[in-house]
Amino acid sequence: MKRIIFYIPIALVSLLMSACDDFLDREPLSSIAPEQYLNDEAQLVAYLNGLYPAVLLSHTSNTDGNWYGTFAMDAHTDNMAALGYSGAFAPGYFRVGESGGSWDFATIRSCNYFLDKTLPDWKAGKITGGSENIQHYIGEVYFLRAETYFSKLKDLGDFPIIRHTLPDEMQALTEASKRAPHNEVARFIIADLDSAIVLMKDVAPGNMKTRLNKHCAYLLKSRVALYEGTWLKYFKGTAFVPNGPGWPGKAKDYNANYNYPSGDIDSEINFFLETAMSAAKVVADQVVLTPNTKLLRQAESEPKNPYFDMFGDVDMSGYSEVLLWRQYSKSMGVTHGVPIAVSQGGQGRGITRGLVDAFLMENGLPIYASNSSYAGDDYIADVRKNRDNRLFLFLKEPGQKNYFFMSDQSGSSYMMPDEPDPKIKENDYNTGYAFRKGGNFDGAQGSTNYGCYTGSLIYRAAEAYLNYMEACYERSGSLDATAQNYWVQIRDRAGVNSDFQRTINNTDVSREALNDWGAYSAGNPVDATLYNIRRERRCELVGEGMLRIMDLKRWRALDQMIETPYHIEGFKLWGPMAGWYTGLTYGADNPSSLVSDPALSDYLRPYEKFSSHLMYEGYRWHLAHYLSPVAYQHFLITSGSGGNVENSPIYQNPGWPVTANGLPEGVTVE
Repeated sequence: MKRIIFYIPIALVSLLMSACDDFLDREPLSSIAPEQYLNDEAQLVAYLNGLYPAVLLSHTSNTDGNWYGTFAMDAHTDNMAALGYSGAFAPGYFRVGESGGSWDFATIRSCNYFLDKTLPDWKAGKITGGSENIQHYIGEVYFLRAETYFSKLKDLGDFPIIRHTLPDEMQALTEASKRAPHNEVARFIIADLDSAIVLMKDVAPGNMKTRLNKHCAYLLKSRVALYEGTWLKYFKGTAFVPNGPGWPGKAKDYNANYNYPSGDIDSEINFFLETAMSAAKVVADQVVLTPNTKLLRQAESEPKNPYFDMFGDVDMSGYSEVLLWRQYSKSMGVTHGVPIAVSQGGQGRGITRGLVDAFLMENGLPIYASNSSYAGDDYIADVRKNRDNRLFLFLKEPGQKNYFFMSDQSGSSYMMPDEPDPKIKENDYNTGYAFRKGGNFDGAQGSTNYGCYTGSLIYRAAEAYLNYMEACYERSGSLDATAQNYWVQIRDRAGVNSDFQRTINNTDVSREALNDWGAYSAGNPVDATLYNIRRERRCELVGEGMLRIMDLKRWRALDQMIETPYHIEGFKLWGPMAGWYTGLTYGADNPSSLVSDPALSDYLRPYEKFSSHLMYEGYRWHLAHYLSPVAYQHFLITSGSGGNVENSPIYQNPGWPVTANGLPEGVTVE
């Protein structure tokens, strides 16, 4: 029990969790009486091991058997394109579900059951084992409940706050379905994290980084608080915030007289931003960044680069910056395909021109600034010259070695050919720009399909540095000495001139806005300082655990696409690199088209090879899409014996109807 590998199946926990339904919760079924379980330290660990995958791994890690795991999660943003598309960017194809969705309480119920059972016994001294370890494990459940609620907050906004296991009675379950306002859910999450902080150790039992620890709780606290503070700020004056015009919660008597705990929305915004700063500072002041040698290995004899290796090592515990990671095991057959995807074509995932162009030059200037020394993008090798070292490390260049068989395996190096192939096939480069984050140079990782066993990062401290910087500027409109120091450290590590003011002075936000959604909030360009804080976050956290789409939504950075479609682009195909290929058929009405027509753009447009493609006219947005709709089934279940959904205590999210398969307001399908 001292060494956890997240995927360990726990039969009892699986049985308990199988008893949960998606309405609210029922008493768990088990062949073991509840009073006979969760009575000693080993049982607490066993129960927790079953919760880890449900909470942490489904949306922040490499899924078993998946090719590109975490590092493919920026797909369907301005960072990355996949072979498929997201209906969220095609109004008319994102609809109210008949059932299912995020309105689900199974994991919340599992956490509540654990706390209801263990807290009284712990306080009474009835749980056997190490007292500090028992306390830590209880803290882990507070964390896991907080993380679960955060996923609900991001997807649905207002959500029921349920602190205890509920009886299997319709009246009680219906009453518990009442939605708490957005900010109250965030406050509840922060309260749970405060409990986790009090209870958890700085280092998890067994001195492992494969278990949660106090720093993880501080980091998530800063993330949640920053999310809520910026959400309230940028959606202020809309139906997406409590008491905003048209807020649907106002129509329910239980929320009709709601008042902010801080007095008003502006004070509430400040509360969350200040909370984000204080929590982030704890982590950033105590956890140092992993060093970057700025070198990319191209031979087994060359020294390793800790910063590059941190994202794809087999054992991530030795990296100072890593707070939590997931371990895999070849011997136990729990593997993934990330290094294979890196060495080949990213399983059809490719980073975008917009992301590549966002990276600064080494001298701190944007690529379009005078004297920037930008070599252009006629060739991928040119794109990487004199750039931010993160682009140099993580953008693959044709002819480079992305793994090699070590001398103790075959005695030779092997170079994977990496000419970008823009044809749509699973292992080809969808945008022509291929991502290398998560790679591992050990060729044994790529010897069999899905046979990789590198670790997967879940939380790392660099985010705390970035959270503090952003919260500080959003709170006061300026950067204090602490924020400036954090920014210098991030830029120094990235191999970029640390004079961020020089970057700000040379930034033209109108040009950045052409390819960076983060240049906008509520349809308007932001100022140059805030944009560069967002740029730094984009470049540092690219491809990590769906943070990009979270940021874009909390910044309200998608409104501009309501009126003006956005065209996802990749590398400059229709330039000198076009000569690399033969048979590049194209044409909107040509069924044999392999690439987009040069008449559209010099840059490859992966979704515009056929006029029949849903995204041929570009990505579009609808305001309602910032939150998912509550599925129709949940209204029906809670509406009482008459089946009138208007009697349900649940209300729908802004812009969405209470109709199965319904479309947002104003959307029609021809």
